[in-house]
Amino acid sequence: MLCEAAFDPSFKDLPTLMRTRRVFLNRLDPANEPTDAVVVIDVLRSFTTAAYAFAAGVSSIYPVETIAGAFRLLRRLPDAVTTGAIGGGDPIPGFDFGNSPLALQGADLTGRPLIQTTAAGVRGLGRFRHARALFAGSLVLGHATAKALLALQPEEVCFVITGEWVDRDGDEDIACADYLDALLHGENPDPELYAARVRNSDFGRRFQADNNPNLPIGDLALCAQPDRFDFALQASHADGQLQLKRTHTGQADSLRHFGELRNGLRLHENGYAERLQA
Repeated sequence: MLCEAAFDPSFKDLPTLMRTRRVFLNRLDPANEPTDAVVVIDVLRSFTTAAYAFAAGVSSIYPVETIAGAFRLLRRLPDAVTTGAIGGGDPIPGFDFGNSPLALQGADLTGRPLIQTTAAGVRGLGRFRHARALFAGSLVLGHATAKALLALQPEEVCFVITGEWVDRDGDEDIACADYLDALLHGENPDPELYAARVRNSDFGRRFQADNNPNLPIGDLALCAQPDRFDFALQASHADGQLQLKRTHTGQADSLRHFGELRNGLRLHENGYAERLQA
């Protein structure tokens, strides 16, 4: 579902005590581990692909870090669709789709689960799977993700930059973090400024070169569309598996009021948390 990119004045209601910070997946400091709300950002392309998969009708997404693990889960979920890529963007042999939002446009995946394996974004979700609130972030989900965070009102939001590698600046993900940060602090940022940074990032320029069939320029166009969708992607645990579901702002707000949120944790007024019983 498309989302209007207009500024939402409700962002001004964000408590000033909410802190934001960012970490880089490939240079983490284990002594300063985020534990509250975490947004793992992968604009090019994992969580843009995930958003377009939900637009194509998938019921849920199972992020699985390894190819072997994905095929094991496929045996348990024989009706599932598989999507993913190895480092650099080449598709995984034997998967239904590569890590490509363009490939999912026009696909009818209504009601089917999807198994996703990628080298950056999915690995980031696994790394922070025990955060109290865990989101998969991309520019197409920017406004909706900020609204979902506003509804949960965590003390801290940590943005995880996954796109920085030895040969890539990761600015496509840093731009998304900057956009979310601005929204969460009640600003009215121009989305196109951040879309331009996605296109002009190191990895974005590889798509613009249009000389690799596994990095189509059409993917870049789809990834650099701020606020295209009106849902956020929040992770939870189900049957021992990490799972992404669409979360609309109203759903997140109702969870906050009933005290049930953040990956199957119940947060009480005294600040303690306990596992929900199945």
